[in-house]
Amino acid sequence: MKNIVSFLRLLFLCALLLPLCAVGIVAKSHKEVTVTNPLLYSDVPDPDVICVGRDYYMISTTMHLSPGAPVMHSRDMKHWRIIGYVFDTLHESPANNLEGGNVYGRGQWAASLRWHKGVFYVFFGTGGRSYVFTAKNPAGPWTMTAEFNRYYHDASMLFDSDGKVYLVHCNGGALYVKQFTPDFQGFADGDGNGEEIIALHDRALHEGVHAYKIGGKYYMNTIWWPAGSHRTQLCFRSDSLTGPYERRIILSDDLGYRGHGVAQGGIWQAHNRQWYAMLFQDHEGVGRIPCLLPCRWVDGWPMLGDESGKVPQQFTIPGVKEEGETVIAGSDDFSSTKLSLIWQWNHNPDNALWSLTERPGFLRLRTGKVVQQLFEARNTLTQRTVGPTCQGTVHLDINHMLPGDRAGLVAFCSQPGGLTVERTDEGYVLQMSDRDSVKAQTPLSCGEVWLRADCDFTTDTARFSYSTDGRDFLPLGTPFHMIFSMKHFTGNKFAVFNYATRQSGGYVDVDSFDLLQ
Repeated sequence: MKNIVSFLRLLFLCALLLPLCAVGIVAKSHKEVTVTNPLLYSDVPDPDVICVGRDYYMISTTMHLSPGAPVMHSRDMKHWRIIGYVFDTLHESPANNLEGGNVYGRGQWAASLRWHKGVFYVFFGTGGRSYVFTAKNPAGPWTMTAEFNRYYHDASMLFDSDGKVYLVHCNGGALYVKQFTPDFQGFADGDGNGEEIIALHDRALHEGVHAYKIGGKYYMNTIWWPAGSHRTQLCFRSDSLTGPYERRIILSDDLGYRGHGVAQGGIWQAHNRQWYAMLFQDHEGVGRIPCLLPCRWVDGWPMLGDESGKVPQQFTIPGVKEEGETVIAGSDDFSSTKLSLIWQWNHNPDNALWSLTERPGFLRLRTGKVVQQLFEARNTLTQRTVGPTCQGTVHLDINHMLPGDRAGLVAFCSQPGGLTVERTDEGYVLQMSDRDSVKAQTPLSCGEVWLRADCDFTTDTARFSYSTDGRDFLPLGTPFHMIFSMKHFTGNKFAVFNYATRQSGGYVDVDSFDLLQ
C-alpha cells in the first residue's frame, strides 16, 4: 500500500513540475539582451571593439592618466569590466612625471584594437609620438613593440587578406595609408604621410578613422562635422585600398541631446552573426559616453542605428545570454595589496610615495615635491564619475599631515571644485573651492573626516558635504558647475589627493571610497 501511495505522490509531483520544467527549457533557449542607450553613462570615449570567439574587447581613451589605454571585456556587449591597461606609464618627457610641465590634454587617445593570428595589437598616438603594443592575453602583460617619433592622428590598423598590415591615419582632414614593415618597427615608405586615399571634403575634416576589409571591399569609417550640423558618421568604400572611394552618411543623430551627434567608434560582427557599432557622444560634465547600435548592411553599406537611421533608446540583441556586470567605477576599501583597476593616477605616479601595505586596509598617500596647486601634484588618484547621478564619499585619516599640506576630494577636470583639508600652524581647516575661489570654510578638530561629492549630470551640478562621524553630513559651500573642456579632454573624475606646499614628509591614510549610483 505504501508503494502505491508513494507512486501516486510521484506522479502528482511530476504533473506539477512538468509545466515548470517546460517553462525553464523555453527560458533557457530564449537568449536575448536588452540594451538601453547611452550604454555606459561615463567617460569612455573613442571606443574600438573587437569580437574574438564569444568574447568582446573594448579599448578607450584616458589621455594623461596612468595606467592608460584601458582594455574592457564583455560577454554580452552590455556589461563591461576593466581587465587591464596597455601600459602602466609613458616616459616621453619629464612632463609625464610633472617635471618641467605637464601632459594634461595629451597622452593616450583614439587607440586601434585588433586581433590577428592569436595576437592582440594596439596602436595609439599621444600628440607627440605613436606606439604599437602587443599581447597574447588582452588583460596583459602588454609589450611595447614599436615607438615612433611622429604622431599619427586617430589612426587605425588594417590587417589585409594578403598578409600585409597597414596604418590609415588622418592628416589635415584627409586620410592617408602607410604599410608597416613586417616587424612593425617602421613603414615601407619611411616617416612620411603615406599615400592620400581620401581628400578633405567640404572643408570639414575627417578623423576618428576605423579601417576594415569586409567581403573583399575596404571600408573607412570616419566622423565629419558638416557646417551647421552635428558630428556625423561617414563611411567610405572601395574595391581597392588606395581608392577611388565612394561615400555615404551612415548615421546622423544626436539621441535628442543638445545637438551632440553620436559618432566615432568601431563596428564588428558578433558571434550571433549580426553586426553592431559602438560610438560615443559628447555629454558635457560627465565626459564622452558610449552608445551601442545595431549595424544593418544595406546595399553593401554598414548603416547604423534602427530602421529609421536613429540611435535606438532601447533595442534587443538576440542569441546572446546576458551575463556579468559593469565594473568601470566603484567602491574600494583598499584591503587588497594591489590597486584596483577602477583607479588611475593623474600622471605617472611616484610609486615611492603611495602604499597599500604600510597600513593594511588603507591607502597611504605621502607628500613629495613641494608644489603650490593641485595640477602640479603627483599621485592624485582618480576614477570615473557615473551619470545621471552619483555620490562619492572618501574617508580620510588626517592625523599625520604637516603644516602646509592639503588633502581632499574634488570633481577633477580642467576647472576643478571640491573639498580641501588644509593643515595650518593653528590646526585643520576644511575649505570648499570653486575653481580658484574659496566659497566656504570651517575648522576641523578631529583626526578623521568624511568628504562627499554628489554629482548630478542632468544639470552638471556637484554639491559637497562633510562629516566627522561618518553618519551626519553637513553641506559646505555653493553648488559647483562641472564642465568639459578640451584643455584636459576628459570628463569630471572623482579625485583624492594629498600634496605639500611647504615641506614634504606628511601623509594621509585613505580608509575607503564609497560610490553610490
